[in-house]
Amino acid sequence: MSPMVEIESLAPMDVAGRLGRLRGAMAAAGHEALLVTSLENLRYLTGFTGSAGMLLVREGAALVCTDGRYRDQAAEQMAAAGVEAALVVDRPAGQLEALVKASAGLGRLALEAAHVAWARARQLDEAFAGIELVASTGLVEQLRVVKDEGEVARIEAACQIADVALAQTKELLASGCSEAAFAAELDHEMRRRGASAPSFETIVASGPNSALPHARPSERTIAPGELVVIDFGATVDGYHSDMTRTLCVGEPSGDLAMLVEAVLAAQRAGVRAVTAGAPGVEVDRVCRESLTEAGYGEAFSHSTGHGVGLQIHEAPVVSQESTDILPAGSVVTVEPGAYLHERGGARIEDTVVVTDRGARILTKSTKDYTL
Repeated sequence: MSPMVEIESLAPMDVAGRLGRLRGAMAAAGHEALLVTSLENLRYLTGFTGSAGMLLVREGAALVCTDGRYRDQAAEQMAAAGVEAALVVDRPAGQLEALVKASAGLGRLALEAAHVAWARARQLDEAFAGIELVASTGLVEQLRVVKDEGEVARIEAACQIADVALAQTKELLASGCSEAAFAAELDHEMRRRGASAPSFETIVASGPNSALPHARPSERTIAPGELVVIDFGATVDGYHSDMTRTLCVGEPSGDLAMLVEAVLAAQRAGVRAVTAGAPGVEVDRVCRESLTEAGYGEAFSHSTGHGVGLQIHEAPVVSQESTDILPAGSVVTVEPGAYLHERGGARIEDTVVVTDRGARILTKSTKDYTL
């Protein structure tokens, strides 16, 4: 079967314009230069997708350093993205030497504090003798919050793959398969449909395991009458999707149907609360209050959602502690859940684009839970 998604057919991303936006953010933060060491941030700014590399950004110049494995790939990907940056391909010591040389004349150099280990920071401090190294947090990540048309297209394509994969495989739940077997089949189907990989380790949790929000698939056999939480996503051109559905073979036993209905109502309320300018904490509050009114407030044990993009968890945050405001063009999840110890749990999640008119839902799979 041919892939469901052809990358070339998706809207282009404005990679070439990102270094200019970063320089504006750097100037506002008082940084004359930034050393980018996060691979996701490197990819975002240059289009280079290798597993090793660094990027030095200063006014009017940028330098990408990587090793010999990526000599051709780095040059080709940056050229395709229209990114103007010098490229040094060398062993680690040579890369560091090139970075030091390119930093001549700087008084201060900002490091990505969240992405530099202590030992590495000490090594850099020694190498950049005479230059003050300062911590920077979230400069590139904040640029990544608002997605351009091409980024949204890739996330939407990943959501479509996940939707189709679930539709093609969910009947297997009635065959007496194990959690692990179903997870493997779902992952395989996403790859068949064009995903480069699952977004994360697929969660398939049945019966009492469904009361564990991040249970790992086991050899437990899925049985009729119990809830099955399926949390999964696809990756397309580096961008992720994230979706959870709670299903049941036949009718849920006991009061588990009430549990699923309560989570579904909370999730719908949360999606309705998503709009440009809404505080993340408010979307969380709406979901939490809905579950509390249904008698399941204490059973909701995690945050309501998170941003999605080049990472499966990124800004903005939708939680009780969030200080983030949801801007138009950001992509977030809405995923309330409720979990009853040793009895069962339910979670329902959509990936949505934030717009001035509310949430545009990208994950289209039905929320009917009986098979």
